[in-house]
Amino acid sequence: MTVLTINKLTSSVGAEVVGVDSDRLAADDALGAAVLEALEDNGVLVFPGLHLEPQAQVAFCRRLGEIDHSSDGHHPVAGIYPVTLDKSKNASAAYLRATFDWHIDGCTPTSDEPPQKATVLSAKQVAERGGETEFANSYAAYEAFSDDEKQRFDALRVVHSLEASQRRINPDPSPELVAKWRARPTHEHPLVWTHRSGRKSLVLGASADYVVGMDLDEGQALLAELLDRATQPDLVYSHKWSVGDTVIWDNNGVLHRAAPYDPDSPREMLRTTVLGHEPIQ
Repeated sequence: MTVLTINKLTSSVGAEVVGVDSDRLAADDALGAAVLEALEDNGVLVFPGLHLEPQAQVAFCRRLGEIDHSSDGHHPVAGIYPVTLDKSKNASAAYLRATFDWHIDGCTPTSDEPPQKATVLSAKQVAERGGETEFANSYAAYEAFSDDEKQRFDALRVVHSLEASQRRINPDPSPELVAKWRARPTHEHPLVWTHRSGRKSLVLGASADYVVGMDLDEGQALLAELLDRATQPDLVYSHKWSVGDTVIWDNNGVLHRAAPYDPDSPREMLRTTVLGHEPIQ
């Protein structure tokens, strides 16, 4: 079995993988299983200075699972999605400003597909200031609750919507924009995701709109409090990007966000997403 050499980056989340280069990613067929195992243990894996080519990134991600091709057309390599605020490289750049808030990808799908299993980002260009990607361990956040809190929160359900995340960055939208947001269906999820492994994590972030059966203001205050608790410094790893870095994270148990940066910055990340098969339940 392939063994990875890793160095913990924090006590809660994140590990650096050493001794792996782009050639090994391309040639080692057993590497995918080792990466998935390490990802389960660490939540985030950092491959510094890997300089992974887009085609090699997609080939590697295929070892982890099925690739998301829903956003094809933004990049000449199928399976690559450019994360940039440059509209000439990504026509949906305006929506990406919502990634400055904590979130889990895939909470508001177009139908009922489960959230993505994992996401890979490789740095093509970085911001002069800001632009770090931060990760918070949602499993550890749940484990930190008291028994009474676990019992209470296990019973709560939360409605997620695209509108909730977009209103944070555009609080005064046009009626046409609101209609576009509302064309995406809302989804009701448990606050606490009980995974097939038996582990539990919190489903929080920018898309969380309101708590079912709770006064609107009270519910939103609770969601804000829980998000604050889940993203305390001891539960967070912040990655300062260098060109050529590759990072992969467990989208089912790790919240993430980008630190703000100049909208005119050339910052560009190349993203590949591995589809998930585990619904939030």
